[in-house]
Amino acid sequence: MEDFERPNDVPYIVYESSMARSERHVRRLVIALIVAIVMIVASNIAWMIMWNSYEYVSETTSYEQDGQGTNIIGNRNILNESESNEDK
Repeated sequence: MEDFERPNDVPYIVYESSMARSERHVRRLVIALIVAIVMIVASNIAWMIMWNSYEYVSETTSYEQDGQGTNIIGNRNILNESESNEDK
C-alpha cells in the first residue's frame, strides 16, 4: 500500500480569521437583502398611491344607425366619411 501524505494542518488563527471574514460577508449580504426588500415594498406602495390618486370617469354613449348611412351618436347626426366624399 502507498503511504499518503497527511495534509498540513491549518493553524487555528487562520481558520478563525477566515470564519470571521465570512461572517462579516454574510452579515453584509443579509443587510443588503433586507434593504432591497424594503425598497421594493416602498416602490410598490408609492405606485399604488399614485394609481389611486386618479379619478376615473366612465361615460355611456349610445350608437345607432338609421339604415341610410347616417350614424347617430347620442343626439347628433354624423355622416359616414364615404358619403361625404361622394357628394362633392
